[in-house]
Amino acid sequence: MKNPFREGTISHDDFKTMSDLRWHCSKCELQSGQAKTWQVWRQEKGIQLDTDGKGNFYKRMYCASCEAQTFHRKLKSLEILEVNKARYGIRSKLAKRIKQLYNFEEAVLLRRLSERELEIDHKFPQVRWAKNEECFDEYSDEELKDNFILLSRSNNLWKSRHCENCLKTGKRGHFPGIKYWYKGGEEWKGKTENDPAGCIGCFWYNPYKWRESLQKLIDKSS
Repeated sequence: MKNPFREGTISHDDFKTMSDLRWHCSKCELQSGQAKTWQVWRQEKGIQLDTDGKGNFYKRMYCASCEAQTFHRKLKSLEILEVNKARYGIRSKLAKRIKQLYNFEEAVLLRRLSERELEIDHKFPQVRWAKNEECFDEYSDEELKDNFILLSRSNNLWKSRHCENCLKTGKRGHFPGIKYWYKGGEEWKGKTENDPAGCIGCFWYNPYKWRESLQKLIDKSS
């Protein structure tokens, strides 16, 4: 089939490499090092990526060139699925409701921003999803707060980098200069790499609960 990406782009080159439907090392064979790229391929482009048998859209395996265990990616098929393109996403009405629930407060620096400046982000990072998101329209206010926080664009990207690094290294992110987790420690300890429980305790998962827990420790010591 025709390459779905514009010639000269990294995605075009990676798709061409993967068009043989074999596993390819993401370190030495593929140019894109961002987990976000593969999410876009699946969720917005309808591209089918193969899994490791455990629901992960990658496979850890030995690379002879790197002489190490690395992440590998593989196309499952060259067919583009229309069904994958139809994501629920966050509808505008629901987006406004979530922003109002938080009183338009940005979670990292607790600033009140304009509706346009705020982005809705999943607490559980997309890089660890085993399946596409569901429709949240019928969720209660409490359920919405359990699943989402509000971030500025720059802080949303910042969170994404921490989560991508956590997936790669198994080391959880932290607030700059403060290595504290309200549950667990630096090591990510989910039962599987798609287990939300592994994120609980991290600042980037729930900044509000992180501050509340840390404040209690400070109050006890004062």
